[in-house]
Amino acid sequence: MAFDPSTLIYDDRGLLPVIAQQHDTGEVLMLAWMNAEAVAKTLETGRVTYWSRSRKSFWVKGETSGHTQALVDLRLDCDRDCLLALVDQTGPACHTNRRSCFYTTVREGAEVVLTQPLADQP
Repeated sequence: MAFDPSTLIYDDRGLLPVIAQQHDTGEVLMLAWMNAEAVAKTLETGRVTYWSRSRKSFWVKGETSGHTQALVDLRLDCDRDCLLALVDQTGPACHTNRRSCFYTTVREGAEVVLTQPLADQP
């Protein structure tokens, strides 16, 4: 049975959340958004393509930074309203230059930063 991205459940803006996870370690890297065309582009190219809500345009992860996400597997949740992208991440996933966007925790009522930005790569 062929997959049709239009069968997913999108919000009123035509978007659905996508969690990016490193395929071999299980590390949760980031959350972003896709529309049906971004889903189709991702499956067609193997390069994860998101929809930027602020720029209102497609965003191929790593296109400008070099910190790419190669798609390994794309999974649908049971309600078809969220995706899990298993990726092979090159470099940091977060715009703060950290491996993961989830670098802050709450411990004993206080925010604690778990990781520092990665050193700039030549």
